[in-house]
Amino acid sequence: MPDFVREGRLFRVVSFAASHRQLLLRSDATAVDGTDTRVEVYFGHVELMLLKPIYEKGLHVRRASEAEFAVLKERHELPAEDAAFTWMIEPDGDSFVVSGNPEWREADRKFEDPSLFDFGRPWPPDFPVEYGSVD
Repeated sequence: MPDFVREGRLFRVVSFAASHRQLLLRSDATAVDGTDTRVEVYFGHVELMLLKPIYEKGLHVRRASEAEFAVLKERHELPAEDAAFTWMIEPDGDSFVVSGNPEWREADRKFEDPSLFDFGRPWPPDFPVEYGSVD
């Protein structure tokens, strides 16, 4: 999947493990935004990130364009080879992550259920789930 788009959902940063360089964004099912699934987006091997704690209008995760990367490269002194690993989070925002390819998972889960990216649990799980990665 070239882009990951989920508009109209509230996403928030729920976890960053500095020692493992892992970032997790989540949107739980809520009556406010009329959703009934949980969506999680995982970034591994995080090198650099500039994030908001909450994305009220959803996410649009995609590879940074040449023009976007040129600005980020100058602002943050990024090496040219990071262009292939720089992901924009919003359609028109400044949030970005330099990491491996983002992965996403979506399933009917309760708020208190474990993360869809709980690597201590078997994959695939024994419940229906959609998943993919951003290329």
